[in-house]
Amino acid sequence: MLINCKGNLIDLSTPKVMGILNVTPNSFFDGAKYETETQILNRVDQMLTEGADFIDVGAYSSKPNAEEVSEKDELKRLIPVIQLLIKIYPDLLISVDTFRSEVARKAIENGACMINDISAGSLDEKMMATIAEFQVPYIMMHMRGTAQTMMQLTQYEDIVKELLFYFSEKVSKARALGINDLIIDPGFGFAKTLEQNFEVMQKLELFGILELPILAGVSRKSMVYKPLGSTPEKALNGTTALNMIALSKGASILRVHDVKEAVECVKLFSLMSL
Repeated sequence: MLINCKGNLIDLSTPKVMGILNVTPNSFFDGAKYETETQILNRVDQMLTEGADFIDVGAYSSKPNAEEVSEKDELKRLIPVIQLLIKIYPDLLISVDTFRSEVARKAIENGACMINDISAGSLDEKMMATIAEFQVPYIMMHMRGTAQTMMQLTQYEDIVKELLFYFSEKVSKARALGINDLIIDPGFGFAKTLEQNFEVMQKLELFGILELPILAGVSRKSMVYKPLGSTPEKALNGTTALNMIALSKGASILRVHDVKEAVECVKLFSLMSL
């Protein structure tokens, strides 16, 4: 499975690690930690040193019940960070976590090479056309509603079957627009109960029927720490356990706060297939 980032063909048959850089004041785990240029560069340097393949920059917290952020404020937070990172790391592969087409457009114009959309185009009808225009890889996540409403939308008859139907429709639309590089994300924690998250993880290999790379994003989420009676700050060990399970079930990208431990997962998992 190959994706094209800035003219570089990235082979996802060997799993990759995407490091998270939140430039928001209210992220559930690391909000307000990375606000100054020094903090941002130190964090990115650490993730790259530890082996991150991509850096995913987000300027809008999508945690449950997160407050609304205007497009203007999202751009104000995001674009200077992309410009800074491209200036210091010209070859950096930056993914941008946004559901807004205009934010995606400006991010790509300033050096981002991938868009990570929590709504797969559902929250902005112009998003897929924008992706098609720029021909960057597009991560399509499953969710219902918005960050403010999604946890009231967890009723499914057969969650995996419904997710597969959702992605089949989204892929068909994306292909019709000429989008080449697609990645699917089942959206752990988004419009799903704790039990539903684990059902999706248990059956993650079924998403292989779509013949697309799968991104798994469980890092320090409530599905990790709540069953353990813990907190996001103490959820690294649980995150690592679920990351290894995700790899064993076909995940091609791990989206994480803790790059070193995820890279170690990938290295050890790769030895299993020798």
